Amino acid sequence: MASLDDARAIAAGLPGSQERAMTGGAAWFVRSKLYAWECHPWPSIPEDMREIISSELVVGVKVAEQLDALALIDMAPAVFLRTTTRWGEPKVAFRMALIEADHLAELVTEAWRVQAPRYLRRELDETNG
Repeated sequence: MASLDDARAIAAGLPGSQERAMTGGAAWFVRSKLYAWECHPWPSIPEDMREIISSELVVGVKVAEQLDALALIDMAPAVFLRTTTRWGEPKVAFRMALIEADHLAELVTEAWRVQAPRYLRRELDETNG
């Protein structure tokens, strides 16, 4: 079971990453671009998804393509929520209690890559060798 502290630790290790408190909870940015966030049960979220978000920790991340989000939802529908908001950029939300630690690291890092400029992606690749 992954925690918000696990997400924080992963994000802290990414070049240029910053955590900010938002109305819905914690959020992570790279060069002022949001890449991961703690989901909040906003009224605009479908009721069944809002119930899940109200009762447990759910984190959202950016993905490169909406097809990536759909593939994750299809692969593990108990872990990934089908939708959280109506705004259309590619993203996916997942239940932290059901995500594996290595998958969390992959999701947060890939979300960071989607938003990070090339020089920061290169810096991470050089660091990880």
